[in-house]
Amino acid sequence: MIIDFHTHVLPPRIKNNRSRYVEKDSTFAQIYAGEKVKIAAAEDLINSMDRDGIDISVIVNYSWSTHEFCVETNDYILESVARYPKRLIGFCAVNSYIDDAALREIERCVRGGVKGVGELRPDTQSLDYSRKNAIKPFTDLLRKHKLITLTHASEPVGHLYPGKGAATPEVLYKFITNLKGLPVVCAHWGGGLPFYTLMPEVRDALEDVYYDTAASPFLYRPEVYLQVSRITGADRIIFGSDFPVVAQGRIVNEIREAGLPDEAENGILSLNARRLLGI
Repeated sequence: MIIDFHTHVLPPRIKNNRSRYVEKDSTFAQIYAGEKVKIAAAEDLINSMDRDGIDISVIVNYSWSTHEFCVETNDYILESVARYPKRLIGFCAVNSYIDDAALREIERCVRGGVKGVGELRPDTQSLDYSRKNAIKPFTDLLRKHKLITLTHASEPVGHLYPGKGAATPEVLYKFITNLKGLPVVCAHWGGGLPFYTLMPEVRDALEDVYYDTAASPFLYRPEVYLQVSRITGADRIIFGSDFPVVAQGRIVNEIREAGLPDEAENGILSLNARRLLGI
């Protein structure tokens, strides 16, 4: 079994009316303003999975700028999972950690079967992370429903790209320390966060954190698989493609060609995600 932990789909009406949604939501504009940026529907994802031998995909949403857009796209994810219950698992999005409407939206999506919340943007969803009580209702909800958090991550150096943002290791660390005891997946190799786990106090603080491989070919050389597995352990790495930005099979092949031991490879492609998802 192969599980892709990081994919994105949007309703066809959004693809067909891209310019209207660019005007409607600033986060959407940041990522999708360019006509060449791919948008995929659920059927496109299923076709990709069939082609590349992916058994299950996790659909993650984005933390859009408006609550209304979060609800609209959450609806589509719930509908997609209902259509393909054996192939797709959903995560929901909210645009705030402290707004009552956002908390009610998480509850609604849990009733629809979601397994987590994300892809969060702790850089744009501004909050004073030193005030731990501020997001306690949010973290209490995560604990109550045993939800996984998936957060965007950004490299503090290197090239710019649509949606890169500023969720750097420093920002992530402050965010994650408020989620102690809760499973967190940092996308895109955590923006380099794994390397800071060589610091003992950071390693202890990040004991519940995993790192996905989303968009890895655009960010790092293939050696990243071996290097991070040596630092964090391969049991902390989860295959994610960032479909449709990157073809699912491309990253599967990269993992298989990384020179990892069989146990580590199987963990990254399947077992680590299965353990986290409880399947």
